[in-house]
Amino acid sequence: MLKDILQLGPVMPVIVIDNASDAVPLADALLEGGITAIEITLRTDAALDAMRAISEARPDMVVGAGTILNAKNAKDAKAAGAKFAVSPGATDMVLSACRDVALPLLPGAATVSEMMALNEQGYDVLKFFPASAAGGLPLLKSLISPLPHLTFCPTGGISQETAPDWLALANIVCVGGSWIAPQTLISGGQFDEIQKRAAAAQALGSAK
Repeated sequence: MLKDILQLGPVMPVIVIDNASDAVPLADALLEGGITAIEITLRTDAALDAMRAISEARPDMVVGAGTILNAKNAKDAKAAGAKFAVSPGATDMVLSACRDVALPLLPGAATVSEMMALNEQGYDVLKFFPASAAGGLPLLKSLISPLPHLTFCPTGGISQETAPDWLALANIVCVGGSWIAPQTLISGGQFDEIQKRAAAAQALGSAK
């Protein structure tokens, strides 16, 4: 179940990776820091190979595929070992494609109408994106009463410093963050620093 995956930690690392050879060392650093679920975005040519490498070598890490934009993305991600998918928005094609390959989807929504439409299709856990630009904390806080059956993973513009404020809201299951393992640290092989950031992010669970 998707919500079970999202509840594995307070922060879901959003990963952009340039070289698949960095995938397993990255997974090791995150696992040592206590993080057991990640989103690898389909923004680089190395993304699918990185998913495959981690899925095969480190089965303790639950790998998700981010930036799902079409049916091919969903099919390729499933074949590479992804256990869930994340999309910045939601179209009928993306929703049906993920259903067709049995890939649990965290669909993106930025407006109340989008959230209600997705809920009508059976989705009760949504990605709020771009979180800071789309209304931030005040918007999600205002939805607790009218949409109490929905929970969110806000992503976009959230940092280690601001994450606790988001996690304090009753309708937040986790937050997405790129600060734990940014491209520069991955490409530079700074996995010790990534491990430290992972441990600090995992410790934010006390805010819930």
